[in-house]
Amino acid sequence: MKTIYTGDYEILLEGSSPDFQSQLHVEHGVDGVAYAILTLSALVPAAPPKLTLRWSCQAIDIQGMWHPAAERNRGLVPDWREGFLSRSTFSAPVVSLYGSRGNNALTFACSDVLNPLELRAGLNEESSSFQCAVTLFAGDVSPITHYELILRLDSRNVPYYEALGAAGKWWAGLKGSEPSPVPDTAREPVYSTWYSFHQQLKPEIVELECRLAAELGCGAVIVDDGWQTSDEARGYAYCGDWKASPDKIADMQAHVARVHDLGMKYLLWYAVPFIGKHSEAWLRFKDKLLYYSESFGAGVADPRYPEVREYLISLYEQALLDWDLDGFKLDFVDSFYVEGQAASQHEDGTNGRDTGSVPEAVDLLLSGILSRLRQLKPDIMIEFRQNYTGPLMRKYGNMFRAADCPNDALQNRMHTIDIRLICGDTAAHADMLMWNPEEPVEAAALQFINILFAVPQISVRLDTLPEPHKAMLGFWLSFWRGHRDVLLDGTLEPMSPELLYPLVIARTAQKWVFAAYHDTVIPAAGDLPGLVLVINGTLNPRLVLELDRDPGLLLVNIRDCRGTVIADHRLVWKKGVHALEVPPAGIIMIRPARIAE
Repeated sequence: MKTIYTGDYEILLEGSSPDFQSQLHVEHGVDGVAYAILTLSALVPAAPPKLTLRWSCQAIDIQGMWHPAAERNRGLVPDWREGFLSRSTFSAPVVSLYGSRGNNALTFACSDVLNPLELRAGLNEESSSFQCAVTLFAGDVSPITHYELILRLDSRNVPYYEALGAAGKWWAGLKGSEPSPVPDTAREPVYSTWYSFHQQLKPEIVELECRLAAELGCGAVIVDDGWQTSDEARGYAYCGDWKASPDKIADMQAHVARVHDLGMKYLLWYAVPFIGKHSEAWLRFKDKLLYYSESFGAGVADPRYPEVREYLISLYEQALLDWDLDGFKLDFVDSFYVEGQAASQHEDGTNGRDTGSVPEAVDLLLSGILSRLRQLKPDIMIEFRQNYTGPLMRKYGNMFRAADCPNDALQNRMHTIDIRLICGDTAAHADMLMWNPEEPVEAAALQFINILFAVPQISVRLDTLPEPHKAMLGFWLSFWRGHRDVLLDGTLEPMSPELLYPLVIARTAQKWVFAAYHDTVIPAAGDLPGLVLVINGTLNPRLVLELDRDPGLLLVNIRDCRGTVIADHRLVWKKGVHALEVPPAGIIMIRPARIAE
């Protein structure tokens, strides 16, 4: 065992191997940030042992716990519960313990963003402290001679979102994790065919939707599952060949060209790992699978075989060349894994594999895809779906989309904010927006308002959308594009994560945005900038603001969910609490007269 002291924590290293020498030391960053650095070295390649770094954190003013795969459970857990898994294609190695005011108590993150890790932060009842741990080499790892892990411990008294943002910046600066550049179109609204068409695709109808979407301000279309097969059973038994189905899109090249003529970029969906049992590729690769899923009707290709990687890379390369695509929605990347000890049953090079590690093989695959596609189109767009939106995935993809949550506005808000907290400049996209066309227009507007701080993806039939809904969608798309500078690039302040972000704030020097999703008092503290946007993310008919100083004369414009002006006021407000009538899903625009005039 080895022990080091960071100043705040005593960190213990558990586990050893006669093949490896280990060193553990600490370095200090800015006040409140420490780095525990573990290095392993061996004379010859060997399988590293299972190791755990363990320490204790006093449970003082800790109200909740955030990690990337927490979903709706932000509560504290006892120390006898299982930990949180992380690997390159699932979640991210970070946990944040925060206080009752959203203040950071401890945010810890790991530099190993490739291999499987288990992170723990469980409350010990006897000591009223959190027993924290990071377990290494819990999954398949190739024999190595050298390994380094940096454990970043941030105990600064800053907002939890600032601590998480700092972890994201730290990851982005690590060698081998440099984020992919983000093309401008990746930050434009997108039309998706999934919820509006599912697998029932007809090129002429898709092109009509693209024309209407372009008129509303969408910059790209993602054509989802269905283009590659005439089967509409929602399975993956026909995936693997990735040829355009003549029953769906007979001339893909001409279809893409017509969409380009509308001014839109074109992205195509692929289920990366799946080799369907009814595909032509099945006979070639049925013995080169990680596993077979009866429910999917497909096997998951084993990327440890170089011929598997080359086959998959060449599919996307040829599709881009043949069809002039602008990007790819690469789905199910998190299906590349093996259970238990299955991975270690094959040594490097056995049976044609060139690595024994699935994470390393996935890294080779995705790096190869990006490298080859960028040679053809430097601004290629790659979309990944939550939960494979961790720091290493920023290296390959430049669009991170929220996990599927059809018609669930709250879930979409939670997912998009969770992505934003650690994704840095990578474009965070909402799950595709859909709603019942018979919904009251105000209720439908909440689908959009809940994802304001991410890039919208729209997936309703625009050609049959009721006119009030179309006017609403047009207004909010225009609003989003007009204020993207603060919604995407401003300082993001998502409040009360334990309540799933009932109030979200974004700020620049010139503009503030407050989006209230519950009946709450909105704290507008400080000198007001040139424009304050207060958005009613509820169906209540009023909003309440609290000012901490006298702002003087204010010009107040109130609009409904379709952008129609309901009222214009000239108000002299004093310090204190103020209530304003505002339509459900409406908006208040406030300009200090001293600036506006």
